[in-house]
Parts: sequence; structure tokens; C-alpha cells
Amino acid sequence: MANQPIYKFYAELDDYKPKIWRRFEVAGNVTVARLGYILMTMFEMQASHLFAFELQTEEESDEHAGSRFPYDEAKNIYRFEIPDNESFALNNDDYVLFDATAIKISRVTKTPKVRLNFNYDFGDDWWISQTLEDVFIDKELNAKELPRVLEGSGYGIIEDCGGISGLEELTIAFKKKKGREYNEFRKWLGVDELDMSAFDIDDMNFRLKKVPRIYADIYERNLGPTKQSIDLLERKYLKKEKVRK
Repeated sequence: MANQPIYKFYAELDDYKPKIWRRFEVAGNVTVARLGYILMTMFEMQASHLFAFELQTEEESDEHAGSRFPYDEAKNIYRFEIPDNESFALNNDDYVLFDATAIKISRVTKTPKVRLNFNYDFGDDWWISQTLEDVFIDKELNAKELPRVLEGSGYGIIEDCGGISGLEELTIAFKKKKGREYNEFRKWLGVDELDMSAFDIDDMNFRLKKVPRIYADIYERNLGPTKQSIDLLERKYLKKEKVRK
């Protein structure tokens, strides 16, 4: 049974049309880092870059009343990252830095409407706006069902394509299915077709039970993925299902 508070979020990839979004639920006892792995899974990020969460705290308001962090009027952003010697040694005038692996989301906030922005790959600079919609208890829900996607739309990102502008170019090229850009993208990705509007909720919920664990090993334990993990990440299981059919 799910005795922990359940957090329901809405998350959307910034600055891309048509919208790529997810509505999902997680247990309140997951760490901020784990929440990051869940988002990365849902938006097709491959755990090959750094990431961070940012919580705006411009004023001490009701939105942040559920947080157990002290309000600091001199710094208006709480930033959560995976620790490393370089980033955690820096002093920054704009934000207070926290260890994402050591803090549970229930400690960050318990108040709906709070936004927790996710930044992945500081070069391509992907941003996902994430809003807490509800916090509730459901004792009838089996905890093994979490995390889970409730609904969504759109495929996600394409790693190392150059950010939002690159994703837009890639999407247009695969819709045309001809021309120099299409041929370059096709060779690079190793596919002839790519539907950026595709979203398989059943497959995503299957992956949410497995992929975040692989990402935790990569970021927190410096362990490379096994052959079995790589096959999972690359969806080799779908190819096997087609062969059976």
C-alpha cells in the first residue's frame, strides 16, 4: 500500500511546439535526484549530461510555506545538483546549492502550484517546467505502481541535437523525408522515420519501473550500464516482440 504522500506533477518541455508534456505521480519519499531520473526517462534523456533543479524563492510566500528550507532574502533560487568537488566548491550570489541525492521532495515543498524547474545538459540547455498539482494519500494504491504516467503527449528530446532549435530542425526534416538535412539526421540517428508526436503510455510506465535505477547507478555510483541495461535503454525488447509476432 502507498502510505507515503503521493505527489502529482505536470511537466512540460519549455519553448517547443506542439507541446511535449507529461502528467505523472511519484511517492513523496523519493529524492530530488530520483525525480530527475524519472523526468529524464519520460522525456527520453539518456543520462549522458549533468542536470539540476531550480526552485524560485523570490519572496517568502504561501507557495513556499511547505518547504523546510530557511528563506534567504539574499539568494532567490534553491538549486539541487548531484555533488561534485567543482560545483559544490563554488560560491554563487544567486542561489543556494543543495545535494539532490540527500533531499526528499517532501522536504522541498508540500504546496500545490509550486514550480520546480529542471535543467538538463547545460550546453544544449533543455528546460522542463514542472508544477506540483496535488499532494494526497491513497492507501488503496499499491506502492509498486509508482512512479507512473497518467497522460502525456509528444516523444521527448533528441540527445545532442543542439537544443530546442535543433529539435525543431530535426522534426521538420523527418516530416519532409527528403533533402540534405533529412539524410544527415537519418544517418546520424540510424533511423528512416521519427515521429516526434508519438507517446506510448504503456511503454513509458514499463520503463519508469526500470530505467531510473540505471540512471541512479550512473550518476550516484559511477557505474556504467550493463549489456542488459543498454538493451533496455535502446528498447531492444520491442524488436523481440515484433519478431514473435
